[in-house]
Amino acid sequence: MTRLLKTLSLALIAACVALPALALPAPMSEQELMDKSDLVALVRVLSVTCTSITKDEKSGEELPGYLARLQVLETKKGDAKKGDEVLVTWRAIPDDTNGPWTVFYYPGEEAVTHLTMRSGGATYASTWWNAKGDEVKAPDTRDLPLAPGETVVATPEQQERTPL
Repeated sequence: MTRLLKTLSLALIAACVALPALALPAPMSEQELMDKSDLVALVRVLSVTCTSITKDEKSGEELPGYLARLQVLETKKGDAKKGDEVLVTWRAIPDDTNGPWTVFYYPGEEAVTHLTMRSGGATYASTWWNAKGDEVKAPDTRDLPLAPGETVVATPEQQERTPL
């Protein structure tokens, strides 16, 4: 009986040690996101382009890479000003991956996001998996392009007109 308990205890300990490897890492706090980000802004997603398709080595899935064009509406941290456009890149993840490791941007969506400048300085990436806050405005669509070179564009915003 003692031997059985020892075996079960060891199996339980091994299972507990293995579980964190499968778990999603903790979200960053708002302060951590702010500290680690180069740009924190309320943005509007103007367009999303599929830039590539790569085969995942583990799952064999064909995964698209994306480039989103974001318009800055309000800056909380960083050099971008209202009206500036910034580019954000990301890659889809396999369907069987545990957790929301990738932050997706959808045409027409407005949200506060935390971004870090990629090396080379031309594009940004999301700071962490919880880098994008709740939507301020829902996207026009959640359908993203699936072939390289395809782009989904947001519905143009109505401009305020002043009478003559």
